Amino acid sequence: MFTPKYPPQDIAPPVSATAPSASAVVSPAPAPAPVAPVASNRPTVHLTPASALALAAGGGAVVLVVGAVLVSMLLAVAITATSVAVCAVVLRSLLNSENKGR
Repeated sequence: MFTPKYPPQDIAPPVSATAPSASAVVSPAPAPAPVAPVASNRPTVHLTPASALALAAGGGAVVLVVGAVLVSMLLAVAITATSVAVCAVVLRSLLNSENKGR
């Protein structure tokens, strides 16, 4: 599945290293035979109205679940930050009252 598929190589006549002489008759190369297109091995997916509806419902459910998880994580962070802030205010108040000698 992950191997690359290369198109078939063109078949070209071999090129000679020497230049043809003036008396040599050059005949045109025959045209290459047409290559039939290669059929794909991948299966095609046929969607019926019922399967399209099920796919849309599944996608909507995934969006709702992911949204609920993200909102709950955000809420947990907000509650933690608020409790840390309240603890900091209480500790500051206790330390200030201790420094004043009350």
